[in-house]
Amino acid sequence: QVQLVESGGGLVQAGGSLRLSCAASGRTFSSYAMGWLRQAPGKEREFVAAISRSATNTIYGDSVKGRFTISRDNAKNTVVLQMNSLKPEDTAVYYCAADNRVAYVTVPQTMEWGSWGQGTQVTVSS
Repeated sequence: QVQLVESGGGLVQAGGSLRLSCAASGRTFSSYAMGWLRQAPGKEREFVAAISRSATNTIYGDSVKGRFTISRDNAKNTVVLQMNSLKPEDTAVYYCAADNRVAYVTVPQTMEWGSWGQGTQVTVSS
């Protein structure tokens, strides 16, 4: 199991940007597909983005396409979610997730992630 720690959340005005980071422990980070998911109060967890082990494949949720970008640095054991043009509906707790059973995510709705971070709060004011 890999240990995940998110950072970078906070309060931002609509239209602004935030950069979330996820630091992973261990020497096998490059064997994990990585993802970001979010959960707003009273709502189900929502898939945001995922990136393959080698960073060659990315996939995004429909609500964030064109605004968010996921990237990773296997040398630094980090994955980053760059969030631009933020909207109030982006307000949620954002979780970093990892799984080494797949190289990349093809069906995010059914993906079962093996490791989770503790989450970081993102609040977008209108």
